[in-house]
Amino acid sequence: MSDISDILLISGSLRDRSSNSALLRTAATLVPAGFRAVTYTGMADLPHFNPDDDHDPLPASVVEMRTRIEQAAALLLCTPEYAGALPGSFKNLLDWTVGGIEIGDKPTAWINVSSNSTKAANAHASLRLVLRYTGAAIVEDACAHLPVQPSMIEDGLVTDPDVRAGLTASLGLLTAATAAV
Repeated sequence: MSDISDILLISGSLRDRSSNSALLRTAATLVPAGFRAVTYTGMADLPHFNPDDDHDPLPASVVEMRTRIEQAAALLLCTPEYAGALPGSFKNLLDWTVGGIEIGDKPTAWINVSSNSTKAANAHASLRLVLRYTGAAIVEDACAHLPVQPSMIEDGLVTDPDVRAGLTASLGLLTAATAAV
């Protein structure tokens, strides 16, 4: 049995140059000792959610996603806001988690990187609502707003020391919450 626990990183963006994904790539370099970052990259492969299809045998991409969630000690999410809400592809991923039990009681946090005046508040309020339906254990103190400007990203990673410090603090709080599970 491994002494390393996985933190599953899930970006709510499919964009190649997403600041949300850059933040999570940066998180992967900052995870505390005893943890390993695992990035979920299969969001675009998930079929459109239909409750009639949420039974065995599940589509392979859904099984893979749920297995990744089940194997993780904790989840760290980072999503943009589109048209005042969660991006459709990310909401689709979340819809596939409602019927499963994998996310139940899983320590979960998110980082909001929005630098606009609304701070993507609608998306994150919706994310909180959906995560409550899934039974996720939201680690409130680990959820943070760390605005990321494109100028703060170099070679796909966030270089701003304040953002990196905030991310390190959030990761510490999230990983500490795994001890209580």
